[in-house]
Amino acid sequence: MIQRIQTVYLAVVIILLTIVTLGSELFSFVNETTRFTFSSYGILKYDLVSGKLIGQQTFPFYLGTIALILLSFITLMSYKNVKRQFKLGRSVFGIYFLMLLTIIILSYFGDKLLDEETASRELGLGFLLFVVGFPFTFLANTGIKRDKKLLDSFCLLYTSDAADEEDS
Repeated sequence: MIQRIQTVYLAVVIILLTIVTLGSELFSFVNETTRFTFSSYGILKYDLVSGKLIGQQTFPFYLGTIALILLSFITLMSYKNVKRQFKLGRSVFGIYFLMLLTIIILSYFGDKLLDEETASRELGLGFLLFVVGFPFTFLANTGIKRDKKLLDSFCLLYTSDAADEEDS
């Protein structure tokens, strides 16, 4: 299992998503008096003068990241059934893409959802880690596809050798 490259790629995805789930900041909006930070647990509103927490809105983004971590782990552990691993890998890629698209849209239009005019947008470490993890899902799917082709060629080779022996 460990000698396959998709194992390394999926492990990297799991580690990066775990760091994002633990509450690292995805992005923030700053205006003259307040700062809004968006993490996987929700939106926190801070006063810039005193630095105190003013308000909090929960946003269950962490449920999606936990589900993606679990699905990646199941994909990783399905190494004995390559067809199932390939299907799960494609679903991890699709769900990850939808979540990444959601984060990008929220980072761009999030201040309008808060009804606040912002002076600046700042991307956090969580955003960077979430974006960096996406190509690893693609690379894992490429490795799974390569293994699937290799196993299919072995099966084809074995069945043709068995048919040649029966003909002789």
